[in-house]
Amino acid sequence: MYRSFRTPSLWRDMDRLQRDMNRLFSLYSPSTMRRAPRYPAINIWVCDDCQFVSAEMPGVDIEDIDINVDGDTLTISGELGADEVPEGTHVHRKERGAGKFSRTIQLPYPVDTEKVEASFKNGILSITLPHIEAVKPKKIAITS
Repeated sequence: MYRSFRTPSLWRDMDRLQRDMNRLFSLYSPSTMRRAPRYPAINIWVCDDCQFVSAEMPGVDIEDIDINVDGDTLTISGELGADEVPEGTHVHRKERGAGKFSRTIQLPYPVDTEKVEASFKNGILSITLPHIEAVKPKKIAITS
């Protein structure tokens, strides 16, 4: 029985090292890092008759929120006020944002804009968006 021995190749080892380094750095590149969600965070539910949207907006006044619906596009915009810092203090940490925001979402179905309803309670904006009649499911009778 014969055994073959390979001498290590410096070039093969360098190629392997470069592949390993590229894989390591690609795990932590900005394109694959987890990004913060856009503001406001939104959930959407769909049923047979309508769509429901809820958006987290703590600290936003109801007067500062605008909702626009055009076909199957929903836009939520507004302004989040900044905290008032007492005179003579220094900011130690600032993680909460402030300023104007806008979020546009394409909905799965066109909306009957005349029947849209919205409510705001405990920092949660809830919007009910009924489907237009043309997209509502219809029962088809089968004849024999």
